[in-house]
Amino acid sequence: MTRKPLSERDLTGLSRLLLLGALVGLASWPLNLVDGWQDRLLARLPGPSGEAWSPPSLLIAVSPLLVVPLLLLQQRGPLAGGAGSGIPQTIQALEEPSRAPCLLGWRPTAARLALWTSASLALLPLGREGPLVELGAAVAQGLHRLAPRLAATVRPGSLLAVGAAAGLAGGFNSPLMGVLFLAEELTGSIRTALIWPALVVCSAAALVSNLAGIGIFPLGLVPTLVPEWQQLLWALPIGVGGGLLGGLFARGLLLANRWLKACVARHPLIWGLAIGLCLSAMAVVSGGWSGGDGEVLMRQLLDERGPLPVPGSPLGIAGWLLVLLARVLAPILALACGIPGGLIDPAFSFGALFGAGTLHLLDADPQLGMALGMAAGLAGATQLPMMTAVFALRLAGDQQWLLGTLLSATLAAIVGRRLQPLPIYHALTADLNRPGPKGSEPNDADAPDQSKT
Repeated sequence: MTRKPLSERDLTGLSRLLLLGALVGLASWPLNLVDGWQDRLLARLPGPSGEAWSPPSLLIAVSPLLVVPLLLLQQRGPLAGGAGSGIPQTIQALEEPSRAPCLLGWRPTAARLALWTSASLALLPLGREGPLVELGAAVAQGLHRLAPRLAATVRPGSLLAVGAAAGLAGGFNSPLMGVLFLAEELTGSIRTALIWPALVVCSAAALVSNLAGIGIFPLGLVPTLVPEWQQLLWALPIGVGGGLLGGLFARGLLLANRWLKACVARHPLIWGLAIGLCLSAMAVVSGGWSGGDGEVLMRQLLDERGPLPVPGSPLGIAGWLLVLLARVLAPILALACGIPGGLIDPAFSFGALFGAGTLHLLDADPQLGMALGMAAGLAGATQLPMMTAVFALRLAGDQQWLLGTLLSATLAAIVGRRLQPLPIYHALTADLNRPGPKGSEPNDADAPDQSKT
């Protein structure tokens, strides 16, 4: 059987997909820069650096006290449309295409990026997948509106999902992660007609967004000598324990989001000061370990270098549990009050800290515990085991972790679903329809005149 050569139509379609991926990757690139700046700021705090408090480091640690009130006040002002993660808004745009121009317009997108950038540089414990996913979908929608022929390779509804997946791939330098997020979360199905274009677009986005130079394995490369049967054995308790943490995190985030939504709407300044004070206090007490997205913490755990909040360190078991509690509670406070961000990095970091600390207590390999815990924390919070396992390997860099991380992620997803039956992104999407403060939704002025499209 002979294969047909690529036709001119095939090459045209491929070039269009590559263009979309390149545009999404280019749009994602500034967010990756901000993430690097956050790491450099966090590295100046006593926890990561091992140095004593100084006036500059103390000022960095307590910056949420000033920044959070301003962010919450802006949610009722010119940046009102940018409140929230960005993923629920994208899912709602996919489910209700008529609202896509409003939810993914340039105004809410720009507002969300501005709010997230301010929050990240204040070391709020937020990930970045929310703004990235929404940004990718917004770029795809904009391309369809401005140049419909260039976006004609994929039908409009699927185009938004592919763009959203590409945003995730561009931000985390992981094309397969973006494709699996598309299949597990955005569409709930694996269709060749959608997966193949998504692979092309996600690969192009990851390439362009990381031209400045991000390691193949962002956290490092640590080959494991632990036999696979031991990985599977340890995956049982770490998967269940990490799944409990992830499920409690997701459940707590959903309940806090529902409660704080009304409170912040009535008294944004008061609640902003209260939440900023709590986040600042956690940062000071933990030496800075509660701040940022958690990548600095995971990198040092993987390298086993510098002062670490694990049971065998000077902080002891109490210090480890304190930092672990802060890494769970701090992202809940920040995300629940409507500050844009994501939960992938926070869930990864508390899972990694739980796994490494647990196996350290049991006199086993802490690096194995970290790898299994990363997968368990994220899968328990998101109920996306395949995406989690692929991303964990992308960060930690050795395929010998595969069986352990898959089992840990699967167990954690099952446990997480017991605590939070509806996956967190879809639960937050459902909450968008709950009555909220005036101005909390994007202005319909962002939507184009439908009679002209």
